[in-house]
Amino acid sequence: MDTTPKIETPEIETPKIEVAALRKQFGELVVLKDINLKVAAGSVVALIGPSGSGKSTLLRCINLLVTPDGGRVRVGEDSFAFGVGSKPPRTRELARFRTNTGMVFQHFNLFPHMTALGNVMEAPITVRKKPKAQAREQALALLAKVGLADKVDEYPSRLSGGQKQRVAIARALAMEPEVMLFDEATSALDPELVGEVLGVMQKLASEGMTMVIVTHEIAFAREVADRVIFMRDGVVIEEGPARQVIDAPREPATQAFLGHFHRGGAAQAPAEKAL
Repeated sequence: MDTTPKIETPEIETPKIEVAALRKQFGELVVLKDINLKVAAGSVVALIGPSGSGKSTLLRCINLLVTPDGGRVRVGEDSFAFGVGSKPPRTRELARFRTNTGMVFQHFNLFPHMTALGNVMEAPITVRKKPKAQAREQALALLAKVGLADKVDEYPSRLSGGQKQRVAIARALAMEPEVMLFDEATSALDPELVGEVLGVMQKLASEGMTMVIVTHEIAFAREVADRVIFMRDGVVIEEGPARQVIDAPREPATQAFLGHFHRGGAAQAPAEKAL
């Protein structure tokens, strides 16, 4: 008997991101099982759950870094179907799709031979063919936006982890994406550096950037996200307004997961603002 909770996806007239019946497996391991997700323009959705629940794979399927085995993914006007009878996206279609979907990973993946400014300028010049002067002006503005106006000429080796991650966020924003995806953006940082990155993400949310965030920062999800989705074993167990899910979860699995954070006091701690 299937005991998976029946989740009602919220009605959103024209979602910026829409995932329908998404499936993915690696060999015999089924990682995503018919996932449905809608994200309204300008809203923030936080994905929480234990390690191995499929959160990061879902994020990678949204921007097609991982090819789903079935279902449909749409971001903005671009939509792709997967499974029997569907045609795989062409290379040019994938490239265009990904330029509209900014992604920030756990590890910063900065070019070590480029300064912070060079890292942010590179993609607009090589991919979007922006004039160098225009790309430089934009990159300076973005580095200032993330609080790094005084680090533009520094190489990654001379930056802290939090500074590197803020450069990575500026680099993603330089492509002027429609949505931003964050995959555990603070998990590789020392605790004292987490707040400065969360502060940048909080500022983006307040400016109306559409965001999907995989995070273990429960206090941040409670304060910044519009909706929280709890995943386990490749399925959505619970979904709802952020404070409802985190403060009064309905499902026993969600209660058990969040109980650890509440006992440790993490869920009550406010997110530190860096900007």
